[in-house]
Amino acid sequence: MSSLTSQSFIKRLVQEEYKFFTGVPCSLLSGLIYELESQDEVRYIPAVREDAAVGLCTGAYLAGTMPVLLMQNSGLGYSLNAFTSLNLIYKIPMLVIMSWRGKDGKDAPEHIIMGDIDKQLLKTAGMEYSLLSEKNCEEVLKKAKQKIMEEKLPYTLIVEKGLFDERH
Repeated sequence: MSSLTSQSFIKRLVQEEYKFFTGVPCSLLSGLIYELESQDEVRYIPAVREDAAVGLCTGAYLAGTMPVLLMQNSGLGYSLNAFTSLNLIYKIPMLVIMSWRGKDGKDAPEHIIMGDIDKQLLKTAGMEYSLLSEKNCEEVLKKAKQKIMEEKLPYTLIVEKGLFDERH
C-alpha cells in the first residue's frame, strides 16, 4: 500500500475476505466507518456497546463470515469479559481495529488511564496485537490473518490518531 487511507484500508480488508463490520463509533475511526457505510459488498452494523459488538462478530463468524470489530480502546474494558469467556475459550476469531486514545497522556482526561494500560490488558488476556502504521500495514494484516485462520483467535490492530482520515 502506498498511501493508507480509509478507502484503501477497507478495500484491502475486503480483499482479505473480511465482510462483516460492527463497532462503536470513535472519532479516530470515523473515516473507516464513513467508508464502510458507503460500501455495497460489506455490511456495517453499529453496536450500542463493545461487548455487544463482540457478540455480533461472534455470530457473524459462526454464520461463516469473517468479522471486524471497530472500537475505541476505552471499549476494551467493556469487551474484555466477552473476549475471555467466549472468543478465547471457544476459539472464535475476529479482527479488532482499536483506536489508541490517551497515547502518551495526550487526550481528554477520561482516556489517559486506558491509553496507558490497553496494551498490557491485551497481553494479560492473551490477546495479540500490532500497532498499525502505513509502513507495516501489509505485514500486520498478514500476521493478523495467520493468527485468525490458524489459531482461531482474535487479533487487534491498534490505530493511532491521524493514521486514517477522520470525518466529523
